[in-house]
Amino acid sequence: MPHDYPETGSAASPELLAPAGSPEALAAAVAAGADAVYLAGRRFGARHYAANFSDDELRSAVGYAHLRGVRVYVTVNTLVSDAELPDVVRYLLWLYETGVDAVLVQDTGVAALAREVVPDLPLHASTQMTIHNREGVARAAREGFSRVVPARELTLPEIEDIAEVPGIGIEVFAHGALCYCYSGQCLLSSVIGGRSGNRGMCAQPCRKPYRLVTAEKDEYGRPRNLRAVPAEGQYLLSTRDLAVYPSLDRIARAPVASLKIEGRMRSAEYVATVVAIYRRALDAIAAGEAWSPSGEDMRDLALAFNRKFTEGYILGASDIMARDRPGNRGILLGTVVGYDPGRREATVRLTGEVVPRSGDGLAFCTEDPERDVGAVVRGTPAVRRGMVRVGVPAPVGRDTEVFLTKSADLEARATKIAEHLEPLPIDVTVTWDDGTPCFEGVLPGRGGEPLRVLYRADLQMEPARSRPLAPEEIAEQFTRTGGTPFVIRRLDLRYPGGLFTPLSALNRVRRTFLEKVEEAVAAAHRPGPDAVRAARERAEAAISGLVRTGGVANRLPSVSVYTDTLEGVEAAVRGGARTVYFEPAGPVVPALLEEAAALCRAGGADAVWKWPSITRRAFLDAAAPLLPSLYDAGVHGVMVSGLGAADAVREAEPRMRLFGAAGLNVWNHCTTRVLAPLFLRCTASPELPAGDLARLAELTGDAPGLEVLVQGNIEAMVTEDRLAAVSGDRFLGLQDRRNHVFPLRCDSESRVYIANAVETCLIDHLPRIIGMGIDAVAIDARGRGPRYAGEMARLYLAGIESVGRGDPGMLDVLKDEVKQRALGGITGGHFVRGLTG
Repeated sequence: MPHDYPETGSAASPELLAPAGSPEALAAAVAAGADAVYLAGRRFGARHYAANFSDDELRSAVGYAHLRGVRVYVTVNTLVSDAELPDVVRYLLWLYETGVDAVLVQDTGVAALAREVVPDLPLHASTQMTIHNREGVARAAREGFSRVVPARELTLPEIEDIAEVPGIGIEVFAHGALCYCYSGQCLLSSVIGGRSGNRGMCAQPCRKPYRLVTAEKDEYGRPRNLRAVPAEGQYLLSTRDLAVYPSLDRIARAPVASLKIEGRMRSAEYVATVVAIYRRALDAIAAGEAWSPSGEDMRDLALAFNRKFTEGYILGASDIMARDRPGNRGILLGTVVGYDPGRREATVRLTGEVVPRSGDGLAFCTEDPERDVGAVVRGTPAVRRGMVRVGVPAPVGRDTEVFLTKSADLEARATKIAEHLEPLPIDVTVTWDDGTPCFEGVLPGRGGEPLRVLYRADLQMEPARSRPLAPEEIAEQFTRTGGTPFVIRRLDLRYPGGLFTPLSALNRVRRTFLEKVEEAVAAAHRPGPDAVRAARERAEAAISGLVRTGGVANRLPSVSVYTDTLEGVEAAVRGGARTVYFEPAGPVVPALLEEAAALCRAGGADAVWKWPSITRRAFLDAAAPLLPSLYDAGVHGVMVSGLGAADAVREAEPRMRLFGAAGLNVWNHCTTRVLAPLFLRCTASPELPAGDLARLAELTGDAPGLEVLVQGNIEAMVTEDRLAAVSGDRFLGLQDRRNHVFPLRCDSESRVYIANAVETCLIDHLPRIIGMGIDAVAIDARGRGPRYAGEMARLYLAGIESVGRGDPGMLDVLKDEVKQRALGGITGGHFVRGLTG
């Protein structure tokens, strides 16, 4: 199934990729001019709460789109447990047989299975893989991906840099919602309520109100005497919506393969409006016209949905956030100048040329978004001296701003777009062989070869006894295409004359021929029977291979500690840590790392340089050249959260041992199988419940070793938003309306991290963890000070030794000790309760 990018006019244009969260949205996207759509079935898609497609609907959707020259990409972009892998294999096989054009994946193990089972099915790396550097793109190319959707935080120069990697296309987001956190690294919804964004169930806690708080730290890094920090707005994590439309010409001329519109949760009218606007603009740019953004188009985009627009990180915008309110803004209509409580009407002074019409939706916005008042316009109000009177269900104050959030006119135009599909032209030649009509149809190719369809009718026309059919009569029947997606553009009727058959028979033959054309289009996108047979054999072999066990080593795990100070390194080693992941909060200073290595060496521990979760170009260029000298100084390991960073380490210093952080999202043994050649040890995802973790450990065996985060406030978000200046001396956090406080910290590049409000504690579950054959247990003491690092290491070492002696009874005592040092209380997290759904 070769991939060809569309061309418009004389200049190449990037693909316009539209969301299709429902069959109605799919039809709207196709009618509005999308080159491709992305959608999900009912399983393994990262938008669980969209309507999505049943298997029958998905099969129909693929046929519908392909018939109209539109590609279909299916999202299989959730993280997958070992128990689910056989179903994933079957699903990938079914998608391959159905003829989808590509699948988007997040899970490294799923990608490996796809390459093994259906190597001809193109793979796209989802933005949830958090690929954000050239090394990551190069790794994806080597792993068989044909396209990467990089992190939305990258700038256009960075995208131009990574686009130089040969053999792989780059897809960028152009319009729609932005995530506050790097996609794939967000666990906030997961840790708060068990609804994992990595499983398609994000509850969007970033759209909730928070307040910034600060305090002094106690000896365990906990806040004392919390107080609020002045902040702009209360929706501190709520982003604007992306709209690159004003600078679309810059993006369209960049080396990107595809422009993606976000919005599988949006309506068909939204899809029709947004796709149509971007389609017109891209066509004009490709045709070499002097294109400039249209104010009318920007207004319609805003009316379709917006939380205020930004041109995003991709264009270097500084206005990413919309902290005053999290919902749809629409466009400003005017301000209230009076309210009549008897008639329940507000008088609104209009601020522009837009006038409310019957069926429009209005929002009367107060300083507190939760007290906003919504209204629907009943009847088109008259405008008098620039003012209108509209009904409001509740009192509104003077100077209240009024926004038009739903335009009946725009929805009507969108519906018209969605319902209008240009028929597909087909050139038809009909000849007769011994009275039997023989059809040859030619469908023009869209970026490829024309499709030819041959059909010999199951009809033999007889010599006429009295009145033979005239060519015009036959042509009239053969050019009727109502109820089909086709129009006969040219009919070459090579009729010998003198024949007769009932007109109903000709109609039946025509219908059958056009059905054959539809079938031929579908078949052209599906693999042949030999390819399907081979794929089925590979799938059976893969599924049988998934049940083999790797075996569990009978050993006690060592203790690892994450820390960000030299004092923390020293305390962790004294407490019994055998591995110390050192991540200095400030700029990279080799002398600090060398001193940490000396402290570890003196205590019999390994010093590992913990790299930030996000390693963009500036960091890699600064850090990688230091590795050879650091290795010689005793830093023999680096911990990374991405495969691009791993390759950068290996390239700079092949002797360096690699450790995988939680950001690698290790959920199944197919992932660890991919990682084993690179990593000495990998951290299992903190989202895994105990049963899934045990299965992962059993199937993984010893390569690589597995580590479990057993203590600390789990890292829930990493963001480019410089929310506040975080100092190591003071506590800074976010407080929600239930008074939970989420700690903040910064990495060496001032990138902000948000941790869970409640501290994970698995000390009482050590017997089960040890029984799994886990290689190491880890304590995250970053931001918590040396006393916490040392004492937690000592407590967990004591717990491991007590289990080793066959005396687990003291674990309850140790748990009480942990609880006395915890921040925000303790939880068994997903290890105990699992995920929702």
